[in-house]
Order: sequence, then structure tokens, then C-alpha cells
Amino acid sequence: QVQLVESGGGLVQPGGSLRLSCAVSESASNFAVISWYRQAPGKQREFVAFITRHKNTHYADSVKGRFGISRDDAVNTVYLQMNRLRPEDTATYSCKAKTDGGSEEYWGQGTQVTVSP
Repeated sequence: QVQLVESGGGLVQPGGSLRLSCAVSESASNFAVISWYRQAPGKQREFVAFITRHKNTHYADSVKGRFGISRDDAVNTVYLQMNRLRPEDTATYSCKAKTDGGSEEYWGQGTQVTVSP
């Protein structure tokens, strides 16, 4: 069973930075796309960013220019560097790995990010 484990969340002041990690239990290159999503209390889960096997990236408009997604296949980990954080970035952040053709996808449990003075 594939496992994804997120880490790196915490409490940060507005304008601060955090780096989230998503560790995959098998070779990250087995997955066509690995994505980050977030869900704030009382809101639907929303897409944040993805990175493909070939390191193509895409971001939600709300985080473009502030967040950066990257991957290190040597350690089977995908990162989300979050800069210039805002209170509205407060959410539980989860990663998802999807196989070629989207036939299977796996989710992590999430890590909490709180942006507050």
C-alpha cells in the first residue's frame, strides 16, 4: 500500500514562510503527478499546486508567485515552499499521488498550517 506522509506545518506569522514535505513510500517517479491540496475549516478542498514526473509545474492563482513546488526523487519527496503567507492560507495541506492515466491515486493525512499574528 502506497503511503504519503506530510510534514512541516505549523504556526507562522503573516508574511512568513514554511516548507512542507510529502514523503512517498515508494519511488516518486512511479507517479505521473504529485499534487498539493488544502482545506480550510468549513470550506471545500482546493487545489494548490502540482508537479509532474518531468518536473512541469502548475499553481492555483491564489498562490502563484508565492509558493513553489519541487521534487527530489532521490529521497522520494515533494516539497511545497510557501512564502509571504497570509491568514487565508490557513488550512490542512495534503498531498496526492496519481498514477499514469489517473487509474489510482493516494492521499496523505495532511499537515496543519496556521497563519496568524
